[in-house]
Parts: sequence; C-alpha cells; structure tokens
Amino acid sequence: MGDYRYIFGPVPSRRMGLSLGVSPIPQKHCNYSCVYCQLGRTKTKRRRREAYCPAEEILAEANNYLAGNHPLDLVTIVGEGEPTLYSHLGALIKGLKNLTVKPIAVITNGSLLFEETVREELLGADIVLPSLDAHDEDIFKKINRPLSQLSFKQVFQGLKTFSERFKGQLWLETMLVRGLNDGDESLAKFKILLDKLNYDRLYLNIPLRPPAEPWVETPTPKSLEKAVTLLNGMAIDQAITGGFSSGIEDDFAAVASIIKRHPMNQHEIKSFLDKRGCPDDNDIFRKLSHSSKVQIISYKGYKTYRGI
Repeated sequence: MGDYRYIFGPVPSRRMGLSLGVSPIPQKHCNYSCVYCQLGRTKTKRRRREAYCPAEEILAEANNYLAGNHPLDLVTIVGEGEPTLYSHLGALIKGLKNLTVKPIAVITNGSLLFEETVREELLGADIVLPSLDAHDEDIFKKINRPLSQLSFKQVFQGLKTFSERFKGQLWLETMLVRGLNDGDESLAKFKILLDKLNYDRLYLNIPLRPPAEPWVETPTPKSLEKAVTLLNGMAIDQAITGGFSSGIEDDFAAVASIIKRHPMNQHEIKSFLDKRGCPDDNDIFRKLSHSSKVQIISYKGYKTYRGI
C-alpha cells in the first residue's frame, strides 16, 4: 500500500480498541491551545469552519484501506486539530458509514456544539467523545486556552443541548491536571455539571505523553482515585490494548505518519517495527533523531517521538 494523507493507523487505545484514524484538519489547527495537548502548542488558532480538503479524497483513501479487510474495531475522526472545524464533517461521517459496518466515532473538544449545524452533523456518528476539562470560565481559560470568542457558558450549554438529542453513545473525556482541576472543590463542581448531562461514559485522563507545557503534572494517585469514585468515571492508565499498525510499506515513513498524529514512545516504536519485521530498527531511530520534522522529548523516563 502507498502513503495516505488523511488516514492513519490503526492506532490502539484503551477506550477505543483498534481504531483507524481519519484526519480532515491540517496539523495543529484548533480553537483551543490546551496546556496538556500531546501534539504540542496550537500553531494556528481558528474559529471559522472551513473545507480544508474534499471529503471525496478522504473517503477514497478510507475505501482503499477498508477494502483490504484489515483488523479494526472502529473508525475515528480525530484530526491533527479540532475536527468540527471541518465544514464537510457531516458528509464525511455519512460517507464513512456507507463504507463500513464498523462504528464511526468523532473525538472533539466540544467547543462548537453550541452551533446547530455542528450538532446536526454529529448526530450521524455512532460515538461522540467531547471533552469537559473545565467547570467554570477561569479554569476553561487556564487549561483549554480557547479563542477569546468562546466562553465556558456557551460551550457547556452546547454540550448539554447535544447530550439531550444524541441517540448514539456519548462518551465524555476529562483531562485532570494537577493543581488546575483535580482538587476537591473542582471535583464537586464537575459533579454538579455532569448531573445536568445525558451521557454513557466518563473517561478520566491524565497527561501520560509529553504535554504542550512542561509545567503540566499528573494528579496524585489519591486525587485520581477520588475523582473516579466521586464522578463515577473510568481512569485511563498508560497500558494500551493491541498495537500500532500502518499500511505504509516503508518503515520510517510509517512511523513518521503515525507520530504526526499520535506520539509514540521508544518502546511502542520498537514493538511496531518488530511486528513489521523491520531488519534494522536502529537505522529507523537514527533517521528519527536526525529528522527536522521529529521532536524527541524525554518524559516520565521514556523518549517520546512527536511529529512537528
């Protein structure tokens, strides 16, 4: 198989299983610049939705991959930025559903759910995973660092409205950052907000990969345990199920394609290369270390490789 511009993986995930990624957004285009983002700081902040690429081109790539009948649990529209900024999202969801019986999921920061058009388009998905990292305007600005046109009240009301209409699976995600939103007062405020929403699951995340800001720290195990109990959520730990894969034949190109959207640590890359039968993984690591398009970050005792 050749290279792909818009699809990647499949990527393993504790919450999603083995997921084929679909990326309709240019790298680091978002209306947030979250302090914990594993892709690094947002390069291009955007408020207006745009047709960054033809949906037909994305669907052609997806059809080519899916025709190979590769092992897969679902297809996830996730992007290298915020996928709801893609103005053809509704057509993309509909087109993917015509290509596979696997569930179609959308991972979003939820910022544009106050727009009726965005809500209508997302109604076609099987699973929607919006973020809820803040409980008030102050924390919203500190952790998500949104465009000035967005307010927490506006964003939360959009999430609430969508949760009342959506007939699929709504899985909320909250990233807990030590000292920002993991204290007793914050957890109590989250509980009040969650009681106003109709959702199926709550995933509690912690920064396991290098965050955009080096000062970001993970909550203590005690804080995370308290959050799980109080909010009736599920903690996502560092373990993953399955492994990374790619349809790209060249080993270096395959790794580069994945880390552009999903950073990998040294052990994940080695396991990926071993599974592919790579004859010289040292050569791949050497190429990664010399590439101007790869950032290597030491974090939690690992070297993590991230595309830039």
